[in-house]
Amino acid sequence: MARGRDPFFPPWPDVAQLDLSAATTRQAAIDVLRMIGEHADAVRCDMAMLALTDVFARTWGSRPPSTPVAEYWDEVIGEVHRSHPELRFVAEAYWGTEPTLLQQGFDACYDKELYDHLVASNAAAVHAHVAGDHANRCEQVRFIENHDEPRAAATFGPDAQRAAAIVVATLPGITLWHDGQFDARRSRLPVTLGRRPAEADDIELRTWYALLLAGAARIRRGAWQAVATTGWPDNGSHQNLVAWSWDSPASHALVLVNLSDTAAQARAHPRWADLAEGSVTLADVLTGERFERDVDDIATNGLYVDLPPWGSHVLEVRTEVR
Repeated sequence: MARGRDPFFPPWPDVAQLDLSAATTRQAAIDVLRMIGEHADAVRCDMAMLALTDVFARTWGSRPPSTPVAEYWDEVIGEVHRSHPELRFVAEAYWGTEPTLLQQGFDACYDKELYDHLVASNAAAVHAHVAGDHANRCEQVRFIENHDEPRAAATFGPDAQRAAAIVVATLPGITLWHDGQFDARRSRLPVTLGRRPAEADDIELRTWYALLLAGAARIRRGAWQAVATTGWPDNGSHQNLVAWSWDSPASHALVLVNLSDTAAQARAHPRWADLAEGSVTLADVLTGERFERDVDDIATNGLYVDLPPWGSHVLEVRTEVR
């Protein structure tokens, strides 16, 4: 009996490896997924790329000796969708295999690259990653914590965790929130362990997360687009900011996050050509702060922002005609 394994690490002690080329194995997986489809809206497939034919062959060589006629996920997902067309498939995936898995029927894949950039507090890398063409598609699962990664409370400082959570919550795609994350739990547990140490709930953090989720749901309307920021010859701190907007004919929103432990100043340049002349009220959905700004000044010079370390604005635009 072989144990399931990632080819770059020792085998897992609690996983038996099945022959994924065998018709009986595939039918069993289809039957289980159909059963899940009777009770759930989506299924997460752990280490989904290990089932790709070329990856499986590199991992196991000539064992098993048979070569499958069709890709595993093409066949399995296709058959499941015959009876459960609305069941969504989410892939935990690495090594650049995400596009292949999306082509084979997955609806979304983990965005591990974004997570790594957030852990490194690399604003430039975050901005470059999300500003790519892929960032406007809802095919990414964003997170700052899951069962395979260290706890967010143990990885980020309190303020840095909130900044990273705002990034995840306000980008397009699927957001993944892990059990205990909202209470700042620090103990990372194996998924097979049925108990956990007692840890005090962080009521303040849980309340903040509730506010964030409600605010993000409020502003995520219309089209997402990256927003450029500029600084001054003697002040390049704008490079520590990430910024984007959500825009529809009926609404506009602007998100700015400082991903550094120093203050940052910038001018942000949202593309709001459809706003009428006059003033706008920028209402922060997380803090309740309100700012009155001139539409022409924003269009000409950009919106001036001054954020403390790990600070942010999640601004909803409300127009007021003079």
